[in-house]
Amino acid sequence: MAGQATARRGAQANKSGPSGPRRLRLPARRRLVLVLAAAALLAGALVWVLYGSTWLRVERVRTTGTEVLTPAEVEAVAAVPVGSPLVSVDTGAIEARLLKKLPRIDSVEVSRSWPHGITLEVTERKPVLLLKKGAKFVEVDAGGVRFATVAKAPARVPLLELNPDNSPSLRRFPAETLLREAVRVAGGLPAPVARDTRLVRVTSFDAVSLELSRGRTVLWGSDEDGELKARTLVALMKAAPRARYFDVSAPTAPAASGS
Repeated sequence: MAGQATARRGAQANKSGPSGPRRLRLPARRRLVLVLAAAALLAGALVWVLYGSTWLRVERVRTTGTEVLTPAEVEAVAAVPVGSPLVSVDTGAIEARLLKKLPRIDSVEVSRSWPHGITLEVTERKPVLLLKKGAKFVEVDAGGVRFATVAKAPARVPLLELNPDNSPSLRRFPAETLLREAVRVAGGLPAPVARDTRLVRVTSFDAVSLELSRGRTVLWGSDEDGELKARTLVALMKAAPRARYFDVSAPTAPAASGS
């Protein structure tokens, strides 16, 4: 009897041994199928939420950073597709369109404001000099870019006077080079001097002068040693507040005269 019981247990063990792995493999496959099916459903639901539903669509556009331009002008050029899925908005194309059609814009960051907005963060160019053009004025920024023509001169932006016709250096330094030189000088002026500057006159690469308020004149020279010249000019004006002529073309040997 003991032998028969042992034989039966052996037979059962042999029977259950091979069949065990077969029963485990089938549930594993089913779990894999279920996981893949769930992932597909989730991906489909996500695509529908992003592109097919009304939950994440563009409903508003917000513009910040404008000073001369108005938000309405910027948004008209941006042409954000209101009503479209937010995820499908081509922010790069909007940025390129704004920079091309509105040269007053120096830079713009176009971003999505979930769940329904697009934000246009604008940085406008700042004029450092003005060029006279008939009865109007051309604004020039610190990079030498002529970005706008306006009927009225902005306050506290000096006029640029280029008179290089009789300068022997004109062949070596053409008008555009002189313009960039003037821009560098104007952009590096200390704030108190910049506020009082009415005219930047350039006759050659190393002959830049400033006409200030109250009939004062500054011989600046070239843009070389601009920071040192700026500090020297401020100190000279404090030392000789009644002077009408200042020479910082050689900043280690400045001079002031007139009263």
